[in-house]
Amino acid sequence: MLAPPSALPAAPVPAAAAPTGPSLAFDGSTVDGGWYTDVTQLARHSSPLLNDVMSAWSSYGLALFALLMLVVWWRARRADAATMARALAVPLVVVLVYGVDMVLKSVVREVRPCRSIPHSFTLESCPAPSDWAFPSNHTVIAFSAATALWLLDRRLGALAFLAAVAMGFSRIWVGAHYPHDVAAGAVVGVLVALPLAAASGRAAPWVERARRGKLRPLLAAG
Repeated sequence: MLAPPSALPAAPVPAAAAPTGPSLAFDGSTVDGGWYTDVTQLARHSSPLLNDVMSAWSSYGLALFALLMLVVWWRARRADAATMARALAVPLVVVLVYGVDMVLKSVVREVRPCRSIPHSFTLESCPAPSDWAFPSNHTVIAFSAATALWLLDRRLGALAFLAAVAMGFSRIWVGAHYPHDVAAGAVVGVLVALPLAAASGRAAPWVERARRGKLRPLLAAG
């Protein structure tokens, strides 16, 4: 096997680094470890510039979703109370979906691919043995945010979904997750966020009352 180019922040993990924790931990390499290896080998032989971009997006791309949340809040100041309620609920929806994701992680206990597959190539340091892989946190956050944003603004939501797909793929590219971790993260993000975001409009009466008080500058324009 070729050694990774010196220009890349490679972090191959030998088989000896596999966790020695509970036997109940799940080895996801039997599901789609081959696909994972195909993608990470592409990363291994790609240009340093491309890998830098993918690594930066994987690490910091979630900031785009926070920015889009601010955009929909600002626009909702000129909309009705139900729209503002849904805009304010977007970050709360993401937090709740993230909580579901963490429960799934603790139940499935899937070992990271960089610890299950000998000599895995990664662009990030391999997470700790107790940092489970399934589902992908980044993907869950991205898709739950995109779902809640889509219910508010179709154009911003479409942009958010494209960014969520890019986030999920980047998590495989850098070696942090198997493809099925990302696919599950997308499904969890959408299915759990959709009813929560849809129901958030019911808080409109509370928003309407708040608009008549000291919070009016934050909740209404003019």
